[in-house]
Amino acid sequence: MTTVPRLQQPPKLVPGDRVAIVSPSWAGAGVFPEVHERGLDVLRREFELEPVEYPTTRRVGASAVDRARDLTAAFCDPAIKAVMAVIGGEDQITVLPHLNSESIAAHPKAYFGYSDNTNMLNFLFRLGMSSYHGGSSLVHLARPGGPHPAHLESLRRALFDTGNYEITPVESFTDLQCDWSDLRTLERELPTEPETGWEWHNADQVVEGPSWGGNLEILHWNLAANRWIQPVEEYRGCILFLETSEEMPPAVDVFRMLRNAGERGLLAQFRAIVIAKPKAWHSHAPLEVAARAAFRREQADAVLRVMETYNPSAMVLIGPDLGHTDPQYVVPYGGHWTIDGPRRRFSVTY
Repeated sequence: MTTVPRLQQPPKLVPGDRVAIVSPSWAGAGVFPEVHERGLDVLRREFELEPVEYPTTRRVGASAVDRARDLTAAFCDPAIKAVMAVIGGEDQITVLPHLNSESIAAHPKAYFGYSDNTNMLNFLFRLGMSSYHGGSSLVHLARPGGPHPAHLESLRRALFDTGNYEITPVESFTDLQCDWSDLRTLERELPTEPETGWEWHNADQVVEGPSWGGNLEILHWNLAANRWIQPVEEYRGCILFLETSEEMPPAVDVFRMLRNAGERGLLAQFRAIVIAKPKAWHSHAPLEVAARAAFRREQADAVLRVMETYNPSAMVLIGPDLGHTDPQYVVPYGGHWTIDGPRRRFSVTY
C-alpha cells in the first residue's frame, strides 16, 4: 500500500539572509524594471533580506538552458538561503529537463512561486522537497498601494516561522490589475469587492496530509507531456489544491481538464480538494461585477460535477485566496495541511 509522502522541509531564514530572485519563466523584471525595484525594496525593508539577481533575472527571451543554469546555481550557492520567482509565464516546462536534479536535491531551500512556477514546485515535490505556493516580487511585493497584510503575514511565516497557521476568508478581494507601464497606477490600492464566503461540500470529516497541485492549466500540460507526473498512487493521502490563471479558462475547459485527470485515476487519490477563488477579470476580459460572480459560480459547478463522477466522497472546499486573486496567501506545497470540515477551518503548517 502506498504511504503518504513525507517531504523534506527547507531550512528557515533569518534577517540578513540572501534570497535569489530569478525569472524561470517570463523576465518581467526586465520589461518593468521600476516595478521590479519596488518589490526588491519591500524585501529589504519588511523582511531585512538581501535580494540577489542572476544573469537571466532581467534578460527577456533568455533560453531555457540559461534559465535552468541560474536556478541550479541559486540552489547550489551556500550563501543563498531561499529562491523567489519574479513572476510566472508560460514555458517553464521547457526549463525542467535542463535542471541538475542531484545538485538541487542536495541543497534544499525554500522556493516561492505560483502560476507557471507550478512546474518548479512539482519538480521539487518529485525530489522529495517541500516548497511554497505563492509570492511574486513583481505582483505581490510591488502591489498597488503596497503589499497586502495577509500576503505579508503568510510570507513572513513561510520565510521565518514554524507551526500551524489558520487560513481565513479575507474581508474583500479584487480581480483587477494595475498598468505596470504607468507607475501612477501603483500609488493606491485597486477597488475591491466583499468576500461572500467559502463553500464546503462533504464537510463531515477532517482531512490532513501534504498538499499537492497548483495551477490547473500547468498541471494539465504536465499530464499531457506525461513526463513530470508520477504514478497516481504516489499522491494517495495528499490534499489537492487547484487555481486557474489570468487566462481565465471557461468552465467547460476546467471541466474537461479535470475530467482528464479523473480518467487517469488521479482525482480518486485525494480525500480533500481545495479550489482557490478564480481570477474573473483581466484586460482581455473586463467583466462587470455580476459577470465575474457568474464566472466563479460556473467554474465551481464544473468542479463539483467532475468530483461527483470521479470522487463523490471527497471533501471540497471552494474559495480560499491561494491563486491569481488579490490578496494571496503563501502556503506550503508538500507541507502539512488540515481541512476540518465540521469546524469549517483550514490550516497549514509552516
